[in-house]
Amino acid sequence: MSDARHEGILGGDLAEKLRKLEALFARPGTDGERAAAASALERLRARLRHLEESQPPKEYRFSLPDTWSRSLFVALARRYGLRPYRERGQRRTTVMLRTSAKFVDETFWPEFLELQAELSRHLEEVTLRIIRQAVHADTDDAAEQAAGESRPGELREPGTKSDGAIPAS
Repeated sequence: MSDARHEGILGGDLAEKLRKLEALFARPGTDGERAAAASALERLRARLRHLEESQPPKEYRFSLPDTWSRSLFVALARRYGLRPYRERGQRRTTVMLRTSAKFVDETFWPEFLELQAELSRHLEEVTLRIIRQAVHADTDDAAEQAAGESRPGELREPGTKSDGAIPAS
């Protein structure tokens, strides 16, 4: 796909939306805002260290639904100085963390959920735009019909496995 076509499908606002998403928590614009954000992040890390001293860290197991959520989760954990890991034999959708319950409940998890919701909205929007422009303009869900009901030309033998193809008559 050419760069011009790629830019048309994704739209010029993709990078801008991602910048805004990141700015929500970490990337203010001016030098003073950056210094304040860095200071706030260091205070949060100090609070996390204090919480871990007063409350022994617990091991948490998170199951994340997709690659995007897992990537976001791991990056957020690392931003806070945590070390995400998986135990041998665990699924790729599983991420483990050792940290305090208070930090998870009051800071980490709420922030992750907010970022994940924004990322999901954005990915859905981009996906639908790409499909509309490159595949087909109608991106509505499939029509719902009663079980066993079929439309002319779409019959298949009961009990046969369908690979999505419509048999020729």
